[in-house]
Amino acid sequence: MLRLLKINNLALVEDLVWEVGSGLIGVTGETGAGKSVIVGALKLIVGERASQNLIRTGCNSCSIEAVFDLEQPEGVNAVLEAAGLASCENNQLVIRRVIDTSAGNKQFVNCSPVTLSILKKIGELLVDLHGPHDHQSLLCRERQLDLLDAYANAETEAAQCADAYRQLNSLQIQYDELANSERANEQELDLLNHQIAEIESAELVIGEEDKLEQSYKVAANSSHLMQTAGHIIGALGESDHSIISNLSAITKMIRDLEKNDPSTASFTESFDQALIELEELESNMREYAGNLEIDAAEIEALKDRINLIESLKRKYGNNIHAILDFKNKAATRRKRIEGRGEELETLTTKITVANQEFCSTARKLTLKRKRAAPKLAKSISNHLEELGFKKAHFEVTLEKLEQPAKLGNENIEFMLSPNPGEPAKPLRTIASSGEMSRIMLAIKSTLASQDAVPLLVFDEIDANVGGEIAQAVGGKMASLGNHHQVIAITHLPQVASRANCHYFVNKEFGSDGRTYSLLRKIENNDRIAEIARMLGGNTNSARKHAESLLDIAA
Repeated sequence: MLRLLKINNLALVEDLVWEVGSGLIGVTGETGAGKSVIVGALKLIVGERASQNLIRTGCNSCSIEAVFDLEQPEGVNAVLEAAGLASCENNQLVIRRVIDTSAGNKQFVNCSPVTLSILKKIGELLVDLHGPHDHQSLLCRERQLDLLDAYANAETEAAQCADAYRQLNSLQIQYDELANSERANEQELDLLNHQIAEIESAELVIGEEDKLEQSYKVAANSSHLMQTAGHIIGALGESDHSIISNLSAITKMIRDLEKNDPSTASFTESFDQALIELEELESNMREYAGNLEIDAAEIEALKDRINLIESLKRKYGNNIHAILDFKNKAATRRKRIEGRGEELETLTTKITVANQEFCSTARKLTLKRKRAAPKLAKSISNHLEELGFKKAHFEVTLEKLEQPAKLGNENIEFMLSPNPGEPAKPLRTIASSGEMSRIMLAIKSTLASQDAVPLLVFDEIDANVGGEIAQAVGGKMASLGNHHQVIAITHLPQVASRANCHYFVNKEFGSDGRTYSLLRKIENNDRIAEIARMLGGNTNSARKHAESLLDIAA
């Protein structure tokens, strides 16, 4: 239930702290006193878009805060958890809206900022608002099915049916996409086969690029390398004045030096070692030159191999590793396409199973609906009769769908024949707003024990109603108060007298020249005076009538 409502600088309300009671709560006052501000605040709490025009003149911001005690918090917690927010602590929910001229509009749930869409989802679970022209939900076939399912205790079957339909629809979409893409898949398969064959025919080896580049560089420069090697060999030993020949002359001098001075023996060893290394260098260079061959075919083959790899790199990746990775992925994709027939068969099997599940659940739902529909119609008709539709006939018709949908195998239509001899017609085509108010009240009365929304708000839905019917409306609202918290903003004394708590809204003019809308709880003589005013004036007869209404209510 709504435990507390705080309003600050909203329209004519400067500062209101309202501790809301249980049962039927009546809110009365003169036209224009500010009763609509309460409804406006509640609409903001449940996610209606806010306008800065709502801010009290002279102020920069306004705020509304509502505290709810939740007897069954599971639904609200599910919405919070889906949005990544913490569940309610101690089954208490706090909603706050702030409208600011500079900072914009913000909304908070349990101190965490939320979007309007999340707030609306939460609001739908908490508050059901009904104004004199706010009955569109009753005219919606989907909403009518929800009401029938609630009356039939078939919410579980309805949810299972919707889930089964979504599963079936999802599988059918997958099947259609796979089946309809056959031509595109054939074209893709041709491309994949070409790509895989092209890569496989290259017989790529990871690391071969560097070796190829080096081999090509040597082969392409073999003529220059042979010439350079020949110069080195000549300089080392072949020419008359080669290095090794000149060193041979030095050998005699080194030996003579050692012969006359033994201490120079180390020089001889160093010289001999250097001569051996130079002779070895000459030998290696001759062998290197001998291995160099100018083979134009080999050079061309190396060049072609390098060009092939570069071409594959441009198509499939920056290196051989990336090219081979592309081939592996292409092979996986090809296998999946080639296995399309198997996948279609698998999907066909899954669709058959899902369709059986849907049909089974839908049949159970249909059975419950057919059993409950005439009972619901009869109960609503009885309530309508008490609300002044003496000769009206209410029907709940079920129409079999050509194609089953997520709501089941049938659609629904609430039908009404307000006058004897007239055929029943869809409610959405014939009912006036005044009639819709009472029809809605009859439906709410019928479904009072099944309706999970804890707070019902009726904003002057009793307009154009009086006398015996007004008394019946008051009785129905009081009865709803046994199952819900009901806030009734009303001009009917018959409704106000049945309230468990009665609040009076009036306007006062302050010394600052401003207008203030105030809400206060009235009891005893104040309540008698207010009901007497609603009856036509604070006369003795009106007061006695007011006392009589309160006695009847008691």
